[in-house]
Amino acid sequence: MKKYQILLLIFLPAIILCSMNREAGSEKYFNFYSARINDFDETQQSLIAYINNTPVLSPDKIDAIWEQIWKARSKMKGLDFWLRYLEPTVYKKINGPLPVEWETEVFEKFEKPYKRDGAGLTLAEQYLDEPSPVKDSLVHLLYQSDNALATFRADSITQFFETPDHFFFANRLFLLNLAAIYTTGFDCPDSSRVIPELISMLKDVESIYSFFTASFPADSLSQNYLGVYAAMQQFVHLSGNTPSTFDHFHFIRDYVNPLFTLNQQFIHRYHVVSKNFNDYSLNNNCYSIFDKTLYRGQNEKGVFLPVDDTNALNDIRETGRLLFYDPILSGNGKRSCASCHKPTEFFTDTAVATALQFNHEGRLERNAPSLINAVYNHLLMLDGKHYTLQNQAKAVISNPQEMGCNYDDIVANVMSCNTYKKVFQRYVKLTPNYPEISPDHIVSALTLYYSSFSRFDAPFDWPGR
Repeated sequence: MKKYQILLLIFLPAIILCSMNREAGSEKYFNFYSARINDFDETQQSLIAYINNTPVLSPDKIDAIWEQIWKARSKMKGLDFWLRYLEPTVYKKINGPLPVEWETEVFEKFEKPYKRDGAGLTLAEQYLDEPSPVKDSLVHLLYQSDNALATFRADSITQFFETPDHFFFANRLFLLNLAAIYTTGFDCPDSSRVIPELISMLKDVESIYSFFTASFPADSLSQNYLGVYAAMQQFVHLSGNTPSTFDHFHFIRDYVNPLFTLNQQFIHRYHVVSKNFNDYSLNNNCYSIFDKTLYRGQNEKGVFLPVDDTNALNDIRETGRLLFYDPILSGNGKRSCASCHKPTEFFTDTAVATALQFNHEGRLERNAPSLINAVYNHLLMLDGKHYTLQNQAKAVISNPQEMGCNYDDIVANVMSCNTYKKVFQRYVKLTPNYPEISPDHIVSALTLYYSSFSRFDAPFDWPGR
């Protein structure tokens, strides 16, 4: 018998046993999740039934409905750990913070933005503050929330529970939301309940941690992590119930950020792999929420994304700088990007509401947005008209009212200059998916340049200065 066959006979039973244990753990963890979903579902249905059986929304009935909404919110916040991560779009039907938003999927770039209506418990609670709330409108908000739960039972979602990988990405988002949402009242209309709701949520997440650790012992959270988490719970308990006096600084510095660091280490240690587009804008190699490279809403490199060589990127960025100030990109050779995005005015134009049109016979409908920190915008323009920096740049250059350059002439114009021609001919070889010089190469050089306009100049960013 060959050596590898002997080894296979020795280790195969252990491999099979390990696989069976993981499968059993996955089922246990998923059943826990399903039970939470069902409990929330029953609470919502009871709330809807109570409202339907209420003939008139009198003040005393409204108070009773509020109480039941708060009960449903408590159940929902116990699921927030999963819901916000697994399907953030549908989540807005359960707990939509705004009546209307322009966006694509969170952190995703594969669809054009459109108006997305919110629904759910937060909007229902806010609606009750209206002078004369209508029962049918209130129930409609809650029906959408209850119907949305079907998505979280679908195979496309439940597949995440087959492995432990999703847990660490969901936990990362939860920790970031501790700093940005859960302590600020962003989605809790009643400020007096922000901290009590936070305490309840932390306890619910503690139980998620326990079930996960029991289900996947080989991929469990460390005792160090659980110890810091317990200390954070104690800190919140002792902080009082007023958000305005809550010590956010020490909460984030001493607890949230250390937990984030440990979770990032777990992502590397366990070699977890994401199946969710929501993770692609967060950097797995950052170990602090204060790291400036943690999040990028945009790909500033465009078609030059495969390029890692610093010297090459510097050359491309310098070419983008020259193009930014060069009227060669305009139809009449008289207007450059800097004509409207003025470097002395934070790369916008503060002197006028909107710039002159290309023909100087009228003004544009939109102002020139500042390019400072543009790389952190998930969507661009007030209504999310553009979802990549490169699309926005191409639209401006080819717009007859802005820079007025015929789209088919962009490459010919730029390549007529030997300085530009040499650079693009040199680096087109590094973009195998774009083998010929195109407008995408030109606008990518531009966006690489003005993505460097990002500023971090708060005192917090310069300790000791």
